[in-house]
Amino acid sequence: MIERPPTRFARSDEASIAYQVLGEGPIDLVVVGGPASHLDMEWEDPTTVRCFERLARFARLVRFDRRGTGLSDPLDSPLTLELQMDDLGAVMDAAGLKEAALMGAIDAGLCAMYAATYPDRVSALILANVAVAGGNVITEERRKELLDIIENHWGEGRFLDVFAPSRVGDARFEDGWARYERAGASPAMARKILDLNMRTDLRSVLPTVRIPTLVLHNRDNVLVPVEFGREVASLIPGARFLEVAAADLFWSDANSAFFDEIEVFLTGRRQPREAERVLATVLFTDIVASTDHAAHVGDLAWRELLDRHNEMVRDQLGRWRGREIKTLGDGFVATFDGPARAVHCARAIVEDVGRLGLEVRAGLHTGECELLEADVTGIAVHIAARICAMARAGEILVSSTVNDLTVGSDLGFAERGVHPLRGVPGEWRVYALAE
Repeated sequence: MIERPPTRFARSDEASIAYQVLGEGPIDLVVVGGPASHLDMEWEDPTTVRCFERLARFARLVRFDRRGTGLSDPLDSPLTLELQMDDLGAVMDAAGLKEAALMGAIDAGLCAMYAATYPDRVSALILANVAVAGGNVITEERRKELLDIIENHWGEGRFLDVFAPSRVGDARFEDGWARYERAGASPAMARKILDLNMRTDLRSVLPTVRIPTLVLHNRDNVLVPVEFGREVASLIPGARFLEVAAADLFWSDANSAFFDEIEVFLTGRRQPREAERVLATVLFTDIVASTDHAAHVGDLAWRELLDRHNEMVRDQLGRWRGREIKTLGDGFVATFDGPARAVHCARAIVEDVGRLGLEVRAGLHTGECELLEADVTGIAVHIAARICAMARAGEILVSSTVNDLTVGSDLGFAERGVHPLRGVPGEWRVYALAE
């Protein structure tokens, strides 16, 4: 995972605008986030960081917090597109960019205005999930709903189901999103942003954009209907329009095709994805007799119980520096950079989930893995999966490799014999974590 770059500040008149630069690709790409953001807090979510990594493979990526939001100075004058354009230009100057591709999501105003006004500074334009006019998206009824959230519930994470519906139910992300709202903007600033978006109408601006443009739209999102994105593309001469099957508006693993299309548009090709080969400890967990338990308690109660189970597992993964790879049925796959931490995490998961009346089993192995964007592959993964399948309810089984690598720790293991593992060459000595 890439390291967080330093946060620097560009001077725009008397204001300081926070920005970050990462990657060393041949293309300069300025991502205009927001309309409210917080540069540092975005690094707390692994999924978001993987999206940064994806763009930084082929571009030098520049991100900034708009004035009045995040780490940038407060707003001490009316919020206008002209002011935001000045700040964008100041960030480009501070980052040493004479020309760059611009990418804007959700609201098209800033990027479209800048591209039309300063075509000599913009090599390409990417607009994602946008509409021609804010009033098209935010009807009067919708405006009242949003104002109620801003005035009475700001910072509670109420916008999550609009921006990232796939993450609803992930307690850790929900808590982080609420903190992100509070850090990204104050309620007063959020209302100013809403008012600006309501007033923005780009019908006269878009036909004057004369640079290569890609309009992307996640067709399953609930905020901006796909026909609005088509309208944007139809008004920009020569613009290309593409739909992507995704619900989240931005920074989501579900949008892998989204980033593929950006890379092709900017570079003319898609780079082959090289897997990162690392030594890692792979953990598999599984709820024992989950089908029987679900039948006993009923669908609704089981769903609530499973949500609580997932929350507990993710809490422990965060505590022990585990990386969630994916869920499989009623279990998790995760990787760790240390075997002892992985075993401690497995034990904590078994104990925590046991308080719900559920029995979990776990299997672990340490070996060379290929880490992809949202998955992990290699023989080590198969070994961990087979060992997990051997475990009894409440039991944690590990390979001899994990046993050997945790010598000197406070962990104790009891030998469980030598076993063939389906699909894996040879026989493997297996150990059980001592209680």
